[in-house]
Amino acid sequence: MILTGFAAVAASVATARQDLPLDDHWRFQKGDDTNAAAVDFTDANWTEVSLPHCWGWQEAQVTNEYYRGPGWYRRSLDLSPEQGRRYFLRFEAAGTVADVYLNGRNLGEHRGGFGAFCYEITGGLNAAGKNTLAARVSNAGEPDIAPLSGDFCVFGGLYRPAHLLVTDEVCFTPLDHASAGVFWQQTQVSKSAATIDFTAEISNGAKPDARRLLVAKILDAAGKIVAAESQLVTVPGRVTPPFHVRLTLARPHLWNGRADPYLYHAVAELQTTNGVVVDAVEQPLGLRFYRVDPDRGFFLNGEPYRLRGVCRHQDVWNKGWALSNADHERDVNLICELGANAVRCSHYQQSDYFYALCDRAGLLVWAEIPQVNQIAAEPAFAETSRNQLLDLIRQNFNHPAIFAWSLYNELQPGGADPHRLLQDLKILANGEDPTRPTIAASDHLKWPELPKIPDLIGWNKYPGWYFGTPASAGPLLDKLRYTSRHGGFCVSEYGAGANPFQHEVPPHQPKPGGQWHPEEWQCAVHEAAWAAIKARPFVWGSFLWNMFDFVVASRHEGGVISRNDKGLVTSDRQLKKDAFFFYQANWSDAPVLYLTSRRFTERTNALTAVKIYSNAKTVELKVNGHSLGQKSDATDDVFIWTDVRLTPGDNRIEAKARRAGQDLHDECVWHLTSP
Repeated sequence: MILTGFAAVAASVATARQDLPLDDHWRFQKGDDTNAAAVDFTDANWTEVSLPHCWGWQEAQVTNEYYRGPGWYRRSLDLSPEQGRRYFLRFEAAGTVADVYLNGRNLGEHRGGFGAFCYEITGGLNAAGKNTLAARVSNAGEPDIAPLSGDFCVFGGLYRPAHLLVTDEVCFTPLDHASAGVFWQQTQVSKSAATIDFTAEISNGAKPDARRLLVAKILDAAGKIVAAESQLVTVPGRVTPPFHVRLTLARPHLWNGRADPYLYHAVAELQTTNGVVVDAVEQPLGLRFYRVDPDRGFFLNGEPYRLRGVCRHQDVWNKGWALSNADHERDVNLICELGANAVRCSHYQQSDYFYALCDRAGLLVWAEIPQVNQIAAEPAFAETSRNQLLDLIRQNFNHPAIFAWSLYNELQPGGADPHRLLQDLKILANGEDPTRPTIAASDHLKWPELPKIPDLIGWNKYPGWYFGTPASAGPLLDKLRYTSRHGGFCVSEYGAGANPFQHEVPPHQPKPGGQWHPEEWQCAVHEAAWAAIKARPFVWGSFLWNMFDFVVASRHEGGVISRNDKGLVTSDRQLKKDAFFFYQANWSDAPVLYLTSRRFTERTNALTAVKIYSNAKTVELKVNGHSLGQKSDATDDVFIWTDVRLTPGDNRIEAKARRAGQDLHDECVWHLTSP
């Protein structure tokens, strides 16, 4: 075959599959044009773009509305097909509905803005090698597609990468909900042994039956084969049967979260009868087992392992959803720096690359579908929701980081009755994957049986922000004790907004929708919430809201337009708010010493409190070179000096400590205006 912009592959050499990027040389036009799918359509005046690409963020960041409608993508595909090879287009996501065309012929439509989709194009390629690829993508609201509403933006476009897959005529199919076509089910895992049930969906694109050797093998991190099984299979023509192989492994090296995220290398191969590999799919495999005890919490590999998590939306400032691999890597690095060991991917399926990073980092993942706020009664909505769940599970089945499949978030009374649909989705998820529980996030008990449909439940509660005071967190958790079918629960959202350039010491409780969101109040809320959570073992995990600020076009609060400001880090990932360091001191092993309210540089009160976050045993405070003494009485790594007197002009505030043999120092300058 010949591909412009790709490396040529000799036709005489039998090769396994190729995964070739299709991210460059696209042309884009916002709006609709019924002729844009045609081969002879002129797109010379369209904008040249590369994937990932999306729209809507440009307006959403600065106004309370953004474009929701169609856009078109086009590119040439100079590809000369080879005999005996098959060709597939795979898009990692499109927001929200995508219709794909090859040489003017519609390949299909994918409904749902977060899962991958794949089409075979073997029979539609021109023998001469000149082909036109077009895609109509629309992020307009649709009555059958979740989310029907939500406190986040739904941007449009081909916002994740696209691929050309080239395989043998007999291959592991990429057409089952765009999955890998291979599934490594961890049927039984313990410290002494692991049983893995391997399923391969093998597609024969030719008419005659095909004989192949199916090989499943597991290699350790050094590349040594530690388990392998094979069988000779007959694949009938034009069908895709599943084949099953069981592997066992004695004394497995377990994937043990942040402490030791050990990954095996799982390899599925198809070989000819004379041993030539004609298709292969390679993926990481992390062996682990876990459970939730209603009284004692989460256990990973038989040991207590409380989940200290964050929630994460996928948008980044000035990019929307069009994240690069480097963006995902930066997010995971920041989450790990915080000291978290889990992440809730709210409120939708996120990038396969992000999940893979969590595999490698040892972050447990709550994976979610966009069933947010409300459902529709129409049968088409149930069918689309089912497909969104199948996309999520089948595409991400082999990620060891994922510990639960989520069914919904904050479904509200007043719309269609969700009970039957959610029961159906739970049955579907449990059938697809009997090794992982279902979960959901709720915020009310107006439908008291709804939180008992999933296997596990999380509660979205914001004491000290939307209701109550920070001190009300503990009694609230006690009231929720037996609201799940399981007995325990996690806190799936909690927190408060913060503008890092608004300050008040001591802070007063602000209005959530108001224009004053002092950073100090966010700290007060998180300090109280974490103390309440930590003291209750039946709360088996927590996921603070949110790791990063994110764009919400309908919001205008905290002195900023179009922002949910509950993040611990700003949406451009450049500024860590004070609360970030509270959790880093409590959760991480890194030495932490941090002066809070450091950006409150202009002062009018001579007397103030000084608060320091540190995981050192003893901290010393100095003001203008004079020591105010050491303190060793921290609660949850919070050190406070009260009634510290500032002098007119600049005041140098210093903190000193020592931890793990390392001298720590932090300082800032506060200016007191003369009365």
